[in-house]
Amino acid sequence: MAARIYAHIKPEILIWARESAGFTLEAVSASIKQNLDVIVSWENGSASPSIPQLRELASLYKRPLSVFYLQEVPSGFMVISDFRRTSPEAPRQFSPELTQEIRIANQRRVLAIEMLADIGSEGTKELDFEINMKDNPERAGLMMREYFGLSTTEQPYRSDTTGRTGFKLWRERIEDAGVLVFQSIRIASEEASGFALAYPELPVIVINRKDAPVRRLFSLLHELAHLGLRKSGVSDLDVDSQRPPEDKALEVYCNQVAAAALMPETIFRNDEVVRNHGNEEEWSDAEISSIAGKFGVSKEAAVRRLTTLGLTSSAFYLSKRDQYRVEYIAIKELEAYSRAKRDMKRNMPQEALSNYGKRFLELVFQNYYQDRLTLSEVSGYLGLRTTHVVALEHKLEASR
Repeated sequence: MAARIYAHIKPEILIWARESAGFTLEAVSASIKQNLDVIVSWENGSASPSIPQLRELASLYKRPLSVFYLQEVPSGFMVISDFRRTSPEAPRQFSPELTQEIRIANQRRVLAIEMLADIGSEGTKELDFEINMKDNPERAGLMMREYFGLSTTEQPYRSDTTGRTGFKLWRERIEDAGVLVFQSIRIASEEASGFALAYPELPVIVINRKDAPVRRLFSLLHELAHLGLRKSGVSDLDVDSQRPPEDKALEVYCNQVAAAALMPETIFRNDEVVRNHGNEEEWSDAEISSIAGKFGVSKEAAVRRLTTLGLTSSAFYLSKRDQYRVEYIAIKELEAYSRAKRDMKRNMPQEALSNYGKRFLELVFQNYYQDRLTLSEVSGYLGLRTTHVVALEHKLEASR
């Protein structure tokens, strides 16, 4: 029998690889079907994994095998705060899926910077949109709208009932200002609506594509508020759970700014349904749906805006919020059942356009046209077959 070959690697590298991938010791033990004590012994240096066992860890952590032979723990990766933790002392535990998305977003940003340099660009443009939590959120929302070239007196995408038109318009304006905007399908809706990496140059926003478009639009501006505040973070739109006061204040403020940017007070109050409603606290579902549709937001966001502007009570908002969340769960369950019943053919070029965004894809293709990237490399960067890359090129051209 051949002797087992062990991997002589530093324990701190094993610990870093596991923690940076978002796994607990118990999760690793269950995933690779290895006794917990054995995993612990690898990380305290009293034992070493075999080469096959190390390959299992590399696959689980989604790291190349060579990384484990580094002599020092690598650095340079932006660490961001989880604004949903329940106490300052609580560990900031992300799921492996969310951890991977944060890492991928950082890697894409580095790749974008390299591609800009390769094509001779003068460098990344610093996002000079900036707000402060001392600013009135209504004013900050108008500042956001003005900076990205949207009217503060008229709604340019009126009656956008799905939120798609608004999302596309805002995303294009934000990307044109020097922000990378990606969408993710790996993150559970229950864990995060998105996250922001507030680098001074070429900052990043990642939005959860599992959410409905109206929620994605609100998330996009919520994360944009994070960038304006120069605060990186993983966040969701539900601020009712218990959390540290400073975290809750930040998330509430970002929600308020996003609402003010999407539903400016002047435009909102001038809406026909709002004007004709009168002084009653109760609003019908038909009225709420009409208002939400005109601004491309969810019904919950519309009612929250009514509350903020003193047009209904907090009690009414809470009752409608509970109603809409029950409806949302039912819709998600129906969608899951429908997906299980039918075999949907995926449109990979369209998914790539949605997930990567035009700014990042244009950088990739510019490098390709200048023979700095081969077709095979483009295919590898985007995770697409070469035939899909050609189709994506046509879609990108058509979207301009």
